[in-house]
Amino acid sequence: MAVSSEELGTQDIKKLLVKQAVPASIGILFLSVNILIDTIFVGQWIGSLAIAAVTVVLPITFLISSLGMAIGVGGGSVLSRALGAKDHGKAKSTFANQIMMTFALSTVFCLLGIFFSEEMLLLFGAKGAIIQPATEFFKPIILSVPFLALCMMGNNIIRAEGKPKFAMIAMIVPAFFNIALDIVFIKVMNLGMTGAAYATSISYFMCFVFVLWFFLFKSEIKLKAVHFKFNYDILKEISTLSFVTFSRQGVIAILSIILNHTLYTYGGEHSITVYGIISRMLMFALFPILGITQGFLPIAGYNYGARNYDRVKESIGISIKYAALLASIIFILILLFATPIVTIFTDDQTVLDETPNALRWVFAASPIIAVQLIGSAYFQAVGKARKALLLTLSKQGFFLIPLVLILPNFFGIFGVWVAFPISDVLSTLLTAFFLKREMNTTLIQSTDGLL
Repeated sequence: MAVSSEELGTQDIKKLLVKQAVPASIGILFLSVNILIDTIFVGQWIGSLAIAAVTVVLPITFLISSLGMAIGVGGGSVLSRALGAKDHGKAKSTFANQIMMTFALSTVFCLLGIFFSEEMLLLFGAKGAIIQPATEFFKPIILSVPFLALCMMGNNIIRAEGKPKFAMIAMIVPAFFNIALDIVFIKVMNLGMTGAAYATSISYFMCFVFVLWFFLFKSEIKLKAVHFKFNYDILKEISTLSFVTFSRQGVIAILSIILNHTLYTYGGEHSITVYGIISRMLMFALFPILGITQGFLPIAGYNYGARNYDRVKESIGISIKYAALLASIIFILILLFATPIVTIFTDDQTVLDETPNALRWVFAASPIIAVQLIGSAYFQAVGKARKALLLTLSKQGFFLIPLVLILPNFFGIFGVWVAFPISDVLSTLLTAFFLKREMNTTLIQSTDGLL
């Protein structure tokens, strides 16, 4: 059953979180399964170097398309609070400005990607035998990035409306098309990396078609031509909050550059393949925690906008408990089944020897990451951009990147893998400090108090 925006402020928090988080989790599951199966297909049908090529290319396309996700998350916070305050005019103007921003910026960056493709691939670590398959994959896929950006933006607004099931379907659609077309283009037609790129590009476009259908026929936010005017105040508010998400994606892109170059230096092409498998597993295994975080955002944003601070605190506590429990279960499964998991991706013995132990180290601190994810999401949901930016960037930017640059000098390739749990612990401690202080100050006020 769909959740109306008003119900975000009235329903039982546990039931509401389940209604919001389960569809979001399923959507992320299908998205991660899509990427996972895509990786398995290219690894088994093309070769282990194909995994390395995808690992190099996807951070570029995701960086560009993350403009849409950033605008979606930032604008979604503005929109949720506007709906909570019953300001439907601002909600519609916000959405219209999001559409215009996403289309314009993603198109510009897409063109830059086309004209400077060689430079980008080299920057992101396409070296040696990786260059050719990475080029074959990159050229077709870059053209579809604006469609992916619009999908990412629209998906966040669907959730902000309280329609998580439609957001879930929007993530299932590209997964279905990508997997089906992978079989056709790679296995049947033997098009190699180009076929993998075609399958991915078409799947992004089909996602865009579904999102467009939703806003034309199912959304409660009905836009008219009058709403499509740039509003400086709204653009500023969206941009301030969007900067948090895009900065995170930018830092992730910088991390990808540093990781790929470091891995190549200390372990060659096969180490980039190892990280390619691990990064896919990170998204796949943590899908329920990411789903809870996505489900938490509109609940916190709406109730903060309505000044229902008790409900905001309750949503924080419940979200952290649920996410921590699931993360602990995931860690145990990874610990026990790391080797069988890796054999699904490749039969390259060098990769099989190194990946299981690396996988266990990267997931070592996963039981505590719920605090970091929910805490940073809270500050973004309520419009506190500076703290949201600080906490969102803390893991990759403040801790992981320096550790990846320093530790391999002493411990070789092992230094890369152990950097992940250390950065998880440090960023969680930092987030816990700010979140506890917030709950003991702002959120301790009565619902009649001022912000």
